[in-house]
Amino acid sequence: MVMDCLFVGAGAIASEYAASLQSTRLSLAGVCDIDGERAETLGAAYDCPSFTDLETALAHIDAPIVVNLTSHAAHADVTRTALEANRHVYSQKPLALKADTAGKLLALARDRNLALGVAPENPQGPSQRRAARILASGRLGPVQLGYAHAHVGRVTDWHERPDSFLDIGPLYDGAVYPLTLLVSWFGPVETVRIADALDVWPNREAQRPAASSHVEATLAFESGPVVRLTASFYAPHRSREFYGLELHGDDGSLYLEGTGAMDTAIDNVKFGRNGHEYTPVPPQSPTSSIEYADAVERLAQSVADGAPSRATGRRGAHVVAICNGIEDATENRGPVEVSRYNTSADPFPHPVVEPGALDGSSDRMAIRLPPIGFGCSRFRDGEYVDRRESIATALDAGYRLLDSAELYGNEHRIGKLLAAPGAPDPEAVFILGKVWRTNHRWEQMLEAAERSLEELGIDAFDSYALHWPEAWVHRGQLNRLADHPVERQEALTFPEDDEGNIQTAAISLETAWENLEAIADRGLTRTLTVSNVTTPQLERILETARVRPSIVQIERHPYRPQNDLVSLCHEEGIRVVAHSPLSAPGLLDEPTLRDIGDRYGLSPAGVVLAWNVTHHVVPIPSSTTRSHIVSNLAAVKTRLGPEEIKRIDSLRKTNFER
Repeated sequence: MVMDCLFVGAGAIASEYAASLQSTRLSLAGVCDIDGERAETLGAAYDCPSFTDLETALAHIDAPIVVNLTSHAAHADVTRTALEANRHVYSQKPLALKADTAGKLLALARDRNLALGVAPENPQGPSQRRAARILASGRLGPVQLGYAHAHVGRVTDWHERPDSFLDIGPLYDGAVYPLTLLVSWFGPVETVRIADALDVWPNREAQRPAASSHVEATLAFESGPVVRLTASFYAPHRSREFYGLELHGDDGSLYLEGTGAMDTAIDNVKFGRNGHEYTPVPPQSPTSSIEYADAVERLAQSVADGAPSRATGRRGAHVVAICNGIEDATENRGPVEVSRYNTSADPFPHPVVEPGALDGSSDRMAIRLPPIGFGCSRFRDGEYVDRRESIATALDAGYRLLDSAELYGNEHRIGKLLAAPGAPDPEAVFILGKVWRTNHRWEQMLEAAERSLEELGIDAFDSYALHWPEAWVHRGQLNRLADHPVERQEALTFPEDDEGNIQTAAISLETAWENLEAIADRGLTRTLTVSNVTTPQLERILETARVRPSIVQIERHPYRPQNDLVSLCHEEGIRVVAHSPLSAPGLLDEPTLRDIGDRYGLSPAGVVLAWNVTHHVVPIPSSTTRSHIVSNLAAVKTRLGPEEIKRIDSLRKTNFER
C-alpha cells in the first residue's frame, strides 16, 4: 500500500509529520498554507507542489488523504472542505471547538464512507500501553478516583506563534491528552460534576489568553471513575506535573508521568499496591517511540482494507463534548450532563481496559516465557534472608516468572503474596517449581509437588523441575523450611553421614525423570524442566524421555556461558533459563562490561542480562534491593550488537569454579 497525502498547514508540526512519513508507506504529494512562503519551503524540501488556496490544492492534487495541520480554530472548516471533496481526513487536535460541529463532521464522513481520524494518538505510546496493560490486569481493583494534569505552560514563552493557543485556552490544546487517554481506557464521560476557571496571567505579558488560562473540573465516567482534571497555560510545563496522571483503585494505584509522551523511560509508569510505595514498571522488550505519521498510516490502512475508520474521530468528538461541558459548568459550577453534547451516531470505540483481562499470555500450554524471571532463593551471600518484600517489589515492577523451589522454603509466603489484593492474577505469572534431590522417589516427589502447589495456592505448575539430576537420601519432609532453625533446614536438605559426607540415593536420572513425567500425567504441571544438568545428562534424558523437557535451567554468565549446552537446547526446541547470572565473584567488576554498559546506558549487571537475552536465554537474577530489581528488569529490553556479544563471550573462564 502506497498512498499520497496532501498537507494543509505548513507550520512547525507539519515538518514533524513530513519527517516521520519517511518510515511509512505514505508520500507527500502537496502542501497548502495561507502563508505561501511556508508552503513553498516545505514543498521544496519534499519535492512537491505548494498552494495557498485549499480548493485549488484539492483540484490539482489527487491525494486520497488530507492531513489537517492548520491552527486549532481552522480545523473544522478545513476538514469539512476536504470531506466534501471526498477525501479521507486526519486532523490535528481538536476535531472542532463545538461538539455539534464535530458531530456533523462525523456524519458527513459516515454518509460518504470516508475515514476521519484525529490526534492525539497517545494511547498508542509505549508508556501508555504499558499502563493500560496494568489496568487491564485488574491489579488496581475497581478504579474509583484519578487526578489528571495538563500544564501546557506559557505558550508565549515557547511557541513562535502562540495566538492560536491563546484564542482557545488550555482545554482544547492540553487537556485533550489526558482526556483522550482516559476516554480510550474507560469510555465516555457521563457528567462534569463541577468546574471552575481562572484568568491568571502575568501583568507584564502583552499577549493575553482570550479564553480562561486555568481550568479545573471533576469528571464522572460512565464506567465509574471520577477524575479531577487541571488544564493550565499559567502553570509552567516544567512544573512537577506536566501531563501526569494518577489513578487509584481499591487494591492499588497507577502513576503515568506523561499522558502525551511519545517515548518511554524506566520510571514513566509506576504501580503501588495499597500499603506499598510506588515501584517503576519498566518495559521488558525493545520499544520504539510513536511518530506523528503512524496514526495517518493506520488510517490509510483502514482505507486500503475497504473499511475506512472513524474510531479516533468519534473519540475526538467526545473529547470536544467534554471540553464544552467543562466550559458550561464553569458558568454554574456544574453539574453538566456530557451526553447532551454528543450528536454523533457513530458507535463509541470500545474501551481498552476490560475488567478481568490478563497482563500475561493466556496460552498456558506453550512455553512463552517472559524475557526475564525473578529468583526466589533465600540463600544470599552465605546466609538465609527473608525474601517477602523483594518478591512483592518484583511483582509490582512487572516480573512475571518466579523461580521457586521447595528447597527455598518460602513457597507459602509466595502464595500469600500472589493472593494479596493488588497482586497479579496467578494465571498471569509463570511459576517454575523444583523438587529437591532428597525427594526423587515417586511417593516423596508426589507429596512434595502437592505440598508445594498447596503452599503456592495454584492448581498446577507452569513447569516443574528436578532441582539437580543426582538423588540424595531422604531425611524427612521439607515443609516450610524458612520457619525452621537453620540447623534443622540443613540437616533435612543436606543429608550427611557421621563423617560429614553427603549420602546419595540409588535413584537413577532416568527413574527420577520417569517420576517427574508421572507428575505431569496427574496434571500437577504443564511442562517439565531439568536444572543444573550437563550436556551428557540432558542427552540421556532426551534418549529415554516420554515427556521431553521444555526448559533447561543452568548457571550461566560470561565466565561460564555453557554455549554448547545452550546450542543443543535451542536445536532441540528447549528454552534455556539462566540462574545465578550476576553472582559470579568479580564478574561485575570487569572493565569490558563497564565499557559496554557506558555505550548502552546499562550497569555491568544490565549488560550481563542483556547478553543473555540477546542469546535467547531467560535470566533469573535475584536481588533484595529495590533499585536493582527495577534496573535488572529494564535491562532486558536492550539487544546487544555482534561485536559486544563477541567481547563478552571472550570473558569465558575454562575452569571457572565458585
